[in-house]
Amino acid sequence: MGSYLNPGNAAFQGSLRSQIYIDKSGLIEKMNMLLGTEQKYVCVSRPRRFGKSMAANMLSAYYDRDCDTREIFDKLKISQSEGYLEHLNQYDVLKINMQDFLSGTHSVDEMLERFSKYLRFDLLDKYVNIRFRDENDLVQVMKDVYANTHYPFIILIDEWDCLFREYEQDKESQKKYLDFLRFWLKDKDYIALAYMTGILPIKKYGSHSALNMFMEYSMTDPGELAEFFGFTEEEVKGLCEEYAMNFEEVKAWYDGYDLISHSRFGDKRYSIYSPKSVVEAMLRHKFGTYWNRTETYEALKIYIQMNMDGLKDSVIQMLAGEGVRINTGTFINDMTTFATKDDVLTLLVHLGYLTYNSETEKVTIPNKEVSQEYINAISTMDWHEVMRSVENSRKLLEALWNQDAKAVAAGIENVHDEISILQYHDENSLSCTIHLAFYFAREYYTIIRELPTGKGFADICMIPRKIYADKPAVIIELKWDKSAEGAIAQIKEKKYVKSLEDYKGNLLLAGINYDKKTKTHTCVIEKVEL
Repeated sequence: MGSYLNPGNAAFQGSLRSQIYIDKSGLIEKMNMLLGTEQKYVCVSRPRRFGKSMAANMLSAYYDRDCDTREIFDKLKISQSEGYLEHLNQYDVLKINMQDFLSGTHSVDEMLERFSKYLRFDLLDKYVNIRFRDENDLVQVMKDVYANTHYPFIILIDEWDCLFREYEQDKESQKKYLDFLRFWLKDKDYIALAYMTGILPIKKYGSHSALNMFMEYSMTDPGELAEFFGFTEEEVKGLCEEYAMNFEEVKAWYDGYDLISHSRFGDKRYSIYSPKSVVEAMLRHKFGTYWNRTETYEALKIYIQMNMDGLKDSVIQMLAGEGVRINTGTFINDMTTFATKDDVLTLLVHLGYLTYNSETEKVTIPNKEVSQEYINAISTMDWHEVMRSVENSRKLLEALWNQDAKAVAAGIENVHDEISILQYHDENSLSCTIHLAFYFAREYYTIIRELPTGKGFADICMIPRKIYADKPAVIIELKWDKSAEGAIAQIKEKKYVKSLEDYKGNLLLAGINYDKKTKTHTCVIEKVEL
């Protein structure tokens, strides 16, 4: 057992001993299918605290031929798969956290020199009986080991992208690092699997495609690995039952990462939850912002305050619950090169501050926890009009509950007047205004747009989550240059109430109209009685 060569199973044992452990060993089956094939190069990029290191530790424990881990894995899902025993403890594993080498050195040259030296030390220490052609050449040492043992290597690299995050402006060092990885890994017979994880996908360098042999599984294109990082909805439901936590609240706080896995057998859609936050909420039995605590809002602030190409307008739209269409193809996978706002928004997807729907090609803010991070960042910027709208949304919601139609109309008017993007010309823009004006409603409600109900679709429905059952359900119908009374009439005529009849006696109907001539809003509020 070495520090890097066949490091044993202690790290994975620590995960198994944790109070909460979710079995993700199905990932091993996927990797077993790739061993020794043209697809043996895998790069998984996910936000921080999404289970990347745990997965690497699991793979290491499974493949490491210097330890016997059958007793561990016999209890996990992987034991039921074909090829389970064939590959169990059959490989030399090199497990590296690249951050350890970067943090202990002062240049990329020094980092790579130390990296090569330390890996060679472990290999030479274990294989003392092999005659090496060149003990100072890592590639040659690994070739010689493989030629003698016939055991190929499993390469596991965690935090592979740390250099791009810390040397973000140093293009020469980045290129040197990529070239090193290419020389070490590409077209080498001694590799059965090269598996890298990080936050960022592989850096693009125009015609210089140093690591073009890797298959990438990212937040924008997770492929068949979508379910193995983060918690699925079924896994979270099980935890909620075990820890007596309200699933609706967990969903509102930590859900929202919508990943789609495409295959010839059909598409699978996953609703992925932030695992760090879910675990903390369960163990503390309290909802809060846990994922964010490992990094301040300053990280987000750096990017959204750029306001390039209308970025501010896009952020406002997303705070209002809207999706923003982007092109992810121009992002070159670093943290400094941004040609358009789409590149910034794509980076925020990889960082976990947005989620991307590959079918609609739109990004949204995933959940309450992340939304609060945007508010924290904006509160320290010069987006004063946005903060006023968010802060006033509490009063607006109270006015709605009190059926104060004039106050509701006035509150919406203020949001519309203060924020330039909301100088609208159609009902869709009016909808964006309403959602931003009622931002605080998400504290209590699940908000649904275009809810199928009765003989049509209600524009906006606010359904109180179970722990806020004392709050009224709300149906809002929007009109453009017509009348608020007509909006209420439509709700009744098309029987929108039918889908929310459980809330009769505690159900509010609100009709909101914008008059394009007077440029004013009007509102009518009614309570539905039993």
